Amino acid sequence: MSSKYIPDRAMFIYAHPDDIEFGVAGTAAKWIKAGSEVTYVLLTDGNVGSHQDGLSREELAQIRRSEQTAAADVVGANCVFLGYDDGLLQPTLEIRKELVRLIRKYRPIAVVCGDPTLYFPSDTYINHPDHRAAAQLALDAVFPASEMAMLYPDLADEGLAGHKVNFVYVNRGSENNVYIDISDTIDLKIEALRQHKSQLGDWDPADRLKEWSSEIGKKVGFNYAEAFRRITLKPVEEEE
Repeated sequence: MSSKYIPDRAMFIYAHPDDIEFGVAGTAAKWIKAGSEVTYVLLTDGNVGSHQDGLSREELAQIRRSEQTAAADVVGANCVFLGYDDGLLQPTLEIRKELVRLIRKYRPIAVVCGDPTLYFPSDTYINHPDHRAAAQLALDAVFPASEMAMLYPDLADEGLAGHKVNFVYVNRGSENNVYIDISDTIDLKIEALRQHKSQLGDWDPADRLKEWSSEIGKKVGFNYAEAFRRITLKPVEEEE
């Protein structure tokens, strides 16, 4: 089904700078244009994502943070960087707690993430292990950890009470049940991705992003769309 629902607050949890722009920045831009407060959480700095000679991991991390910040600025999102190493992300209890802290702080109505079960999105690509780890971390932080105040009493003592997320939007998985019309924000998505110059080089992503989004949109009659499996943990009418 198509969805016009706009959450007041949303959090996008992904592994690397540029993951959001490749996949779901059209939805982020659409929600922000409608008044949503959107926070991007990047678990790694993408600090090994280069084949350039003479570039250190520290230098690349700074480049990629700057590019991600610029990309978020295009659509109006806020960025939080956790700074873990690219290629080594694991779904640890330590990182889960960091995400619980952020969820309790920002109190998103919706969390957007990848699919931890997705290994083979196509016949020519194996899903990055960091992508799967980030998705598992996001889901495990959302449910049930973020709402269980007794699980992290130290966070509750800091004033970060338990928070139940209403919706989880899982991107690039199977059994999609929600399609977001991004026809009015596809250009913002493209411009946001263009900020990742260290990854794109001379390649202009416009045609490819439009092709991907058009194929999704055709399924529901939109020019361009992004698709999700939406899990409802708390119906919106029950939101406090």
